Amino acid sequence: MIAADDFRLGLYVHWPFCQKRCPYCDFNVHEVGLEDATDHHRWATALVRELQHFAPLAQGRRLTSIFFGGGTPSLMQPETVAAVIEAAQAEIGFQNDIEITLEANPTSSDADRFTGFRDAGVNRLSLGIQSLRDKALLALGRQHSVEEALAALTLARAAFDNISFDLMYARPRQHFDDWQVELAEALALHPNHISLYQLTIEPNTIFDQLTRKGMIQPKDEDETADFYLATRQQLAAAGYAGYEVSNHAREPHFESQHNRLYWAYQDYIGIGPGAHGRLTSNGQKIATRQHRAPSVWLDHVESVAGHATVTRDVLSGEDRLAEALPFGLRLTEGMPLDHYHRLANAPLNAKALAVLEDEGLLTTSDGVLKVTDQGRPVIDALARYLQS
Repeated sequence: MIAADDFRLGLYVHWPFCQKRCPYCDFNVHEVGLEDATDHHRWATALVRELQHFAPLAQGRRLTSIFFGGGTPSLMQPETVAAVIEAAQAEIGFQNDIEITLEANPTSSDADRFTGFRDAGVNRLSLGIQSLRDKALLALGRQHSVEEALAALTLARAAFDNISFDLMYARPRQHFDDWQVELAEALALHPNHISLYQLTIEPNTIFDQLTRKGMIQPKDEDETADFYLATRQQLAAAGYAGYEVSNHAREPHFESQHNRLYWAYQDYIGIGPGAHGRLTSNGQKIATRQHRAPSVWLDHVESVAGHATVTRDVLSGEDRLAEALPFGLRLTEGMPLDHYHRLANAPLNAKALAVLEDEGLLTTSDGVLKVTDQGRPVIDALARYLQS
């Protein structure tokens, strides 16, 4: 049986290729040249086949969202996207209001494909602008200019009614006042949805190496907290509700339904190299992961098995809580305590909660656990403490 909180079902499709890896990126991406020699028909066939392998686990549910992530999914051919969407509808089925998102880089070659993606069935575009400053884009290793980003946004609006774009802030050497001006410029573009991510230095990235050599100096925790709180205030003043730590929508129907599925710890199928999935079966939460290497993934999917799953683990109550709690606390509406109890099979750590409430970092009201504005910059630490 599928519990009520797990009824929604998403599909994540990982496209592993980028023209160039960004220095802050720790995702499973692999560089391809400007003359992309990818066999798109072969990839479309393999993605469909792996989807068909997982489809029976939907257990009668219909998809509420599909998300093409990466990598750079806008390097895909629209025909490849269409093949996956058509197979998902045929093998699993769609809710009437399904959200289908594709991430895109704002280079001119990608923007030319926007109409093709729309015709393939995509109804939401997420544009990776990252900055409205050319020097910052260069430092971030991006392949586009501000001019190209704005041109891509114009083209995207001609094809889609639902558009989001990303910006990155709290960058090394970024001044607080400059960020507020840049954010005001972004809001003047009137996006439906905007995702604002603080730059974090992830292990084994180029930025990690540069930090260790003293060549870049990341912001400290106090600085990033100042950036974060001022950012939320500026967005709220402009009419953008912060429904999650990094995500803001002009109206509720522009919120990312697929990402909401993750934060609510609901089910999703993951296909493509390195994709993760979470599926409920017979009362158990199953964690899946596909092989990361594109060539190996292709070989496995094309073999008799028809998939490239390398791990399939049944998660314990402790495992489920460790995953779900940081996600649930990221949502502005908080995490229902009954959802917490069902995941953990145990009551909340009352002593730890009392400490965090006294410090003004968490609240419990009407059966919901919420993080305060003061606690949002340290959500992961709060989640760990509640489980200690």
